[in-house]
Amino acid sequence: MSLSKKEEELMEIIWKEEKPFMKDIIENYPEPKPATTTLATLLKRMQDKGFVDFELFGNSRRYFALVRKEDYFSGQMNGIIKNFFNNSALQFASFFTSSANLSDKELEDLKKIVDKELKKRQDD
Repeated sequence: MSLSKKEEELMEIIWKEEKPFMKDIIENYPEPKPATTTLATLLKRMQDKGFVDFELFGNSRRYFALVRKEDYFSGQMNGIIKNFFNNSALQFASFFTSSANLSDKELEDLKKIVDKELKKRQDD
Protein backbone atom coordinates (compact mmCIF):
# COMPACT_ATOMS: atom_id res chain seq x y z
CA MET A 1 0.00 0.00 0.00
CA SER A 2 1.22 3.47 -0.73
CA LEU A 3 0.62 6.98 0.47
CA SER A 4 -0.77 9.95 -1.43
CA LYS A 5 1.54 12.90 -2.04
CA LYS A 6 0.00 14.81 0.90
CA GLU A 7 0.28 11.74 3.15
CA GLU A 8 3.94 11.33 2.17
CA GLU A 9 4.56 14.98 3.02
CA LEU A 10 3.00 14.43 6.44
CA MET A 11 4.85 11.15 6.92
CA GLU A 12 8.16 12.94 6.28
CA ILE A 13 7.43 15.17 9.28
CA ILE A 14 6.57 12.18 11.46
CA TRP A 15 9.76 10.36 10.43
CA LYS A 16 11.83 13.48 11.09
CA GLU A 17 10.23 14.37 14.43
CA GLU A 18 9.83 10.69 15.46
CA LYS A 19 6.97 11.18 17.94
CA PRO A 20 5.29 14.52 17.27
CA PHE A 21 2.14 15.89 18.80
CA MET A 22 -0.29 17.68 16.47
CA LYS A 23 1.22 21.06 17.44
CA ASP A 24 4.68 19.78 16.40
CA ILE A 25 3.32 18.58 13.06
CA ILE A 26 1.68 21.94 12.37
CA GLU A 27 4.83 23.77 13.43
CA ASN A 28 6.96 21.72 11.00
CA TYR A 29 4.49 21.84 8.13
CA PRO A 30 5.49 24.14 5.27
CA GLU A 31 3.36 27.13 4.32
CA PRO A 32 0.55 27.26 3.57
CA LYS A 33 -0.22 25.20 6.65
CA PRO A 34 -3.32 23.02 6.35
CA ALA A 35 -6.17 23.16 8.86
CA THR A 36 -5.89 20.90 11.90
CA THR A 37 -8.99 19.02 10.72
CA THR A 38 -7.31 18.32 7.36
CA LEU A 39 -4.25 16.93 9.14
CA ALA A 40 -6.46 14.86 11.44
CA THR A 41 -8.20 13.37 8.40
CA LEU A 42 -4.88 12.54 6.74
CA LEU A 43 -3.57 11.00 9.96
CA LYS A 44 -6.70 8.87 10.31
CA ARG A 45 -6.29 7.61 6.73
CA MET A 46 -2.63 6.86 7.38
CA GLN A 47 -3.57 5.01 10.56
CA ASP A 48 -6.16 2.96 8.65
CA LYS A 49 -3.47 2.08 6.09
CA GLY A 50 -1.13 0.94 8.90
CA PHE A 51 1.50 3.66 8.53
CA VAL A 52 1.04 5.57 11.80
CA ASP A 53 -0.49 5.17 15.21
CA PHE A 54 -0.71 7.34 18.30
CA GLU A 55 -0.61 7.26 22.05
CA LEU A 56 -2.81 9.45 24.22
CA PHE A 57 -1.46 11.96 26.71
CA GLY A 58 -4.59 13.43 28.26
CA ASN A 59 -6.48 14.89 25.31
CA SER A 60 -3.38 15.07 23.11
CA ARG A 61 -2.22 12.46 20.65
CA ARG A 62 1.44 11.75 20.05
CA TYR A 63 1.89 10.16 16.65
CA PHE A 64 4.57 7.69 15.62
CA ALA A 65 5.47 5.81 12.46
CA LEU A 66 4.73 2.11 12.14
CA VAL A 67 6.76 1.90 8.92
CA ARG A 68 10.41 2.86 8.65
CA LYS A 69 11.26 5.42 5.97
CA GLU A 70 13.80 3.07 4.38
CA ASP A 71 11.24 0.24 4.19
CA TYR A 72 8.61 2.50 2.62
CA PHE A 73 10.91 3.90 -0.06
CA SER A 74 12.38 0.47 -0.76
CA GLY A 75 8.86 -0.79 -1.39
CA GLN A 76 8.10 2.20 -3.61
CA MET A 77 11.26 1.59 -5.66
CA ASN A 78 10.46 -2.10 -5.99
CA GLY A 79 6.98 -1.14 -7.22
CA ILE A 80 8.46 1.19 -9.83
CA ILE A 81 10.86 -1.51 -11.00
CA LYS A 82 8.03 -4.04 -11.16
CA ASN A 83 5.51 -1.78 -12.90
CA PHE A 84 7.73 0.15 -15.30
CA PHE A 85 10.74 -2.10 -15.89
CA ASN A 86 9.22 -5.60 -16.13
CA ASN A 87 10.48 -6.39 -12.63
CA SER A 88 14.05 -6.04 -13.90
CA ALA A 89 16.49 -4.07 -11.75
CA LEU A 90 18.93 -4.31 -14.67
CA GLN A 91 16.49 -2.50 -17.00
CA PHE A 92 15.97 0.12 -14.30
CA ALA A 93 19.72 0.59 -13.81
CA SER A 94 20.24 0.89 -17.56
CA PHE A 95 17.47 3.48 -17.86
CA PHE A 96 18.70 5.39 -14.80
CA THR A 97 22.34 5.56 -15.86
CA SER A 98 21.51 6.59 -19.43
CA SER A 99 18.77 9.13 -18.74
CA ALA A 100 19.65 10.72 -15.40
CA ASN A 101 22.38 12.95 -16.89
CA LEU A 102 24.94 11.68 -14.40
CA SER A 103 28.39 13.20 -14.52
CA ASP A 104 31.43 11.02 -15.09
CA LYS A 105 32.25 11.33 -11.39
CA GLU A 106 28.74 10.26 -10.39
CA LEU A 107 28.98 7.23 -12.69
CA GLU A 108 32.37 6.36 -11.18
CA ASP A 109 30.89 6.70 -7.67
CA LEU A 110 27.98 4.49 -8.67
CA LYS A 111 30.42 1.91 -10.03
CA LYS A 112 32.28 1.98 -6.69
CA ILE A 113 29.01 1.36 -4.84
CA VAL A 114 28.28 -1.66 -7.07
CA ASP A 115 31.85 -2.97 -6.68
CA LYS A 116 31.62 -2.59 -2.90
CA GLU A 117 28.34 -4.51 -2.80
CA LEU A 118 29.80 -7.28 -4.98
CA LYS A 119 32.83 -7.59 -2.70
CA LYS A 120 30.62 -7.70 0.39
CA ARG A 121 28.55 -10.52 -1.12
CA GLN A 122 31.68 -12.46 -2.09
CA ASP A 123 33.02 -12.15 1.46
CA ASP A 124 29.78 -13.50 2.97
